[in-house]
Amino acid sequence: MSLTNQLDQEMKMALKNKDKQKLSTIRMLKSAIKKEEIDKKRPLNDDEIISVIMREVKQRKDSLAEYKAAGRDDLAEKEQAEIDILSAYLPEQMSEEELKALVQQVIEEVGAGSKADMGKVMSAIMPKVKGRAEGRLVNRLVQEALQ
Repeated sequence: MSLTNQLDQEMKMALKNKDKQKLSTIRMLKSAIKKEEIDKKRPLNDDEIISVIMREVKQRKDSLAEYKAAGRDDLAEKEQAEIDILSAYLPEQMSEEELKALVQQVIEEVGAGSKADMGKVMSAIMPKVKGRAEGRLVNRLVQEALQ
């Protein structure tokens, strides 16, 4: 089942179950997907939808950090709930150990030896971890490996 169909089914279930948090989160996600489809002038495939979901999760994580710093626990809880709902539609995330092994493998493949080669390594590794790891984490691990 495609992600679009899965989102439609989940939205119907949220409506039936009167789950307002899940319903509003899915509606927000569908809106973001629709905006992206309008921008690209075509329907999105599952990989592109995953990119949209990752972007939405990243925005929520940034907001969560801001709300916690400001002492707004009520808003932080709402953001965390949205992150949890959105994360359910993402592929299983890679562990840090798996990422470290992949980083080493890619460094050997591209023949990187210094921080100057970071761009080569990042451009080779990001398609392999798309949707399964945050860019910040990958960036940090590549930097550590190239030192």
